[in-house]
Amino acid sequence: MNFIDMVESQMIASVHTEKSLEQALTSNVNIVFLLTGDLLTAGIYIERLQNAGKRVFLHLDFIDGLANSKSAISFVKETWGPTGIITTKSHLIKYASDMGLMTIQRIFLLDGSAVTKGIEMVNSSKPDAIEIMPGVITKVIDQLSSTLDFPVIAGGLITEASEVYEALRCGALAVSSGNPEMWELDL
Repeated sequence: MNFIDMVESQMIASVHTEKSLEQALTSNVNIVFLLTGDLLTAGIYIERLQNAGKRVFLHLDFIDGLANSKSAISFVKETWGPTGIITTKSHLIKYASDMGLMTIQRIFLLDGSAVTKGIEMVNSSKPDAIEIMPGVITKVIDQLSSTLDFPVIAGGLITEASEVYEALRCGALAVSSGNPEMWELDL
């Protein structure tokens, strides 16, 4: 299955705390980006989310105790079994893809050169999707969604429904937000 086919709700829960994990379990979203946990809790969080029918993408850069290595990816896949991973690191995207995990490359678009570098990085690592930060820069969402052959997820600084709808109108496949109120949008 590819990333586009798994998106049922165009809203993605970005879970940063244990409290927001509880809210994500009963929300309308079918995809969760897990950005909290450590070696002792991440597997439990993933299992709970999966038991609630959610597809879980583990953000490797936020899990305390994980190294940025091939063996860490192998551990994540074999021990916790998430749907996939998110990271800013291209080499981890390649490792995870080689091991059969879905991948999302997160890129921060601070200026024009970051956009150019982001395009080069994505074309090199070939993730299943990209998440661009901040998600409120619709001009760049439009540019990337029409330039790249990868689904675009807009994330970061999204706090209002109007921002979600605008990002989708500009070509984002989905929008990730840490705001539980956004997870109840019927998209």
